[in-house]
Amino acid sequence: MIRSVWHILTRTLPKIVLCGLLVVLVAAFFFLKGTTKPLVQILRFSDEYYFWDEAKRAKERFPSISDPATVSLSVIIPAYNEENRLPKMLEECIEYLHSRQKTNRDFTFEIIVVDDGSRDKTHEVAMGYSARLGSDCFRVLKLAQNRGKGGAIRLGVSSCRGKLILFADADGASRFSDLDHLEEKLPSGRSEAIAVGSRAHLESRAVAERSMFRTFLMRGFHFLVFLCGVTDIKDTQCGFKLFTRPAAKMCFCNMHVERWAFDIELLYIAETFNIDIHEVAVNWQEIEGSKIIPVFSWLQMAIDILRIRIFYLLALWKMDKSSTGNFQDPRAKQHHSD
Repeated sequence: MIRSVWHILTRTLPKIVLCGLLVVLVAAFFFLKGTTKPLVQILRFSDEYYFWDEAKRAKERFPSISDPATVSLSVIIPAYNEENRLPKMLEECIEYLHSRQKTNRDFTFEIIVVDDGSRDKTHEVAMGYSARLGSDCFRVLKLAQNRGKGGAIRLGVSSCRGKLILFADADGASRFSDLDHLEEKLPSGRSEAIAVGSRAHLESRAVAERSMFRTFLMRGFHFLVFLCGVTDIKDTQCGFKLFTRPAAKMCFCNMHVERWAFDIELLYIAETFNIDIHEVAVNWQEIEGSKIIPVFSWLQMAIDILRIRIFYLLALWKMDKSSTGNFQDPRAKQHHSD
């Protein structure tokens, strides 16, 4: 009797488990489909549409990425608790841009520091540069709450005036003069193109200096990126990327992920839209003070990469080439409901 019952269970249990798993997966799919917005909705508070003009002693409204370009280059710098590292990076950036102006009178630029909800004096440091240089070429976008690096860059891009748009990390790990090499790679005949700064040429040295555990994590990360569909770019995470204005508009207005894995989704979107992408070797140095939290940030990045792959594969997320960004102000919604 016991043997016959055991025989029946061993034959039917796998089928029951598989059926149960299938039911759970189907239920999860329909739950996600009912709760997920296919096209991205961008959080932006009303105060975040304005910058402070010290000369006028008044708030001025930022332009839109949908407006025509009025300067040659916009430099977007996301900054979260960067009061110590930001000045050195800005000095190098400003020196380079001024030197270009001396050799090319037609070259114009703006720098936008996006204060991503900092708790230190990042905002005061940035405003000091704005007062010194003037708000025509240096503006500060103060976010009402932390969005993450990708979210901060997106709002900076949405507020800029540049024909070309560069985002650069506040730590100054990349040499700013390498911008020349990125610009050289942008094809003159294409309005939609991206030049991606890359540290891939330094990987062999980095592997030699890393622990076995960190090397294992790096290999795992590369595998996840490959799974996500970004197969042609060796270094997706370098914080030094140059976009033409149309390419930036298409990519950032369709980006769902706002934290560490946002670069991967940007490149996935660019490849889907057949935007030219060129990987360019840049100089890079390790700078102390990284905001990445070991283990937690890695797990968050892995989860976001899997979300990118699965949500696009199941059509839970979609892209719209003509999107100009669906901005939502939660305060306005709250007042409306009241």
